[in-house]
Amino acid sequence: MDALELLDLIQKGESSVVQFKVRINDAYKIGTEMVAFSNTKGGLIIIGVDDKSGDINGLSFEEIAETNQLLANAASDNVKPQIFIETETVEVENKNVIVASIAEGMSKPHTDNKGIIWLKNGSDKRKVVAREEMARLLQNSGNLFADETLVNGTTVNDIDENFFQEFILAKTKKTIEEIGQSTSAVLSNLGMIKEGKLSLGGLLLFGKNPQQFRPTFTVQCVSVIGNSISSNNYRDKEEPFTGNLKELYEKTLSFITRNLKKVQIKDGFNSQPELEIPIETIEELLVNALIHRDYFILSSIKVFIFDNRIEINSPGRLPNTLTIDNIKIGTSIPRNPILFTNARYILPFVGVGSGIPRAIESSPDLELINDTEREIFMSIIKRP
Repeated sequence: MDALELLDLIQKGESSVVQFKVRINDAYKIGTEMVAFSNTKGGLIIIGVDDKSGDINGLSFEEIAETNQLLANAASDNVKPQIFIETETVEVENKNVIVASIAEGMSKPHTDNKGIIWLKNGSDKRKVVAREEMARLLQNSGNLFADETLVNGTTVNDIDENFFQEFILAKTKKTIEEIGQSTSAVLSNLGMIKEGKLSLGGLLLFGKNPQQFRPTFTVQCVSVIGNSISSNNYRDKEEPFTGNLKELYEKTLSFITRNLKKVQIKDGFNSQPELEIPIETIEELLVNALIHRDYFILSSIKVFIFDNRIEINSPGRLPNTLTIDNIKIGTSIPRNPILFTNARYILPFVGVGSGIPRAIESSPDLELINDTEREIFMSIIKRP
């Protein structure tokens, strides 16, 4: 980082990814700041700058050596699992400032040496006490998957037996009778039942009524008159769709297609009209939302049909290191491995990262937004 870049950061003030310190002398306190950055998006600790005024105080040669040693000790002794940081000394306005870079953690949740979990909260930090937040931190590090968690109160009797048998035949080319195992045994082998309870993945795929146990896992659809979500006028609206993933997919697809126009693509009286938006685009984005959404967030998928666009809003930002750019070229990191592995036998899903590239090929003006602040992944399809 050069002096001009550092000055620009200082002038913008503290944020959720930048923090100022005049001096540091407490390894535990600076360790808690590192924990908060590691558990969030990473960030910079700039030492030698007044956090109240933004004035550059600078560090002496001795202070630079002492500060670097304290930072290293904090990263190894006061952050669990320990992290590795990068530091550099930048001269600005003839004063030396240390910039410590803390990367987003790959082994979340990190704790301080007292076992406390910290998260960034704007330019400050806060303790994590809610189990849901801890679960999502574990999910981000790949140590916990929502669809593998057990759903209290469920049993094998909550499975749609006929639908499950159709799935097994499609997956194995054998009936359950030919396999020679009970439904519970087959579910157990698939990781969908344990201790007599269904996993969330098993419930979502084959449950008779998943919303009995997870009422927010629905799809809400509305066709709005105009182009603003604040509009009070709508063309079509229903109660939130319920059912297993296949039922949610079919009901939502039906809602979207019935609210789109059909246009004559080819010349000729007998040519068949087609939807104004390629059906392939809608199918791919809808399947993507159902399989890859964050099921630790207790919210519904929301579909809005406006006069000029369709929005499919899926709970949860992109997982781990995924970005808009790399999903466009087919990079895929399964957030829900049970759904990812088995959905291909009941939904039009391939599971090799090709869904988004196919949707873009069908609709080149497709817009994808990874809203990290609101924890939403948005797909926006423009209407002609």
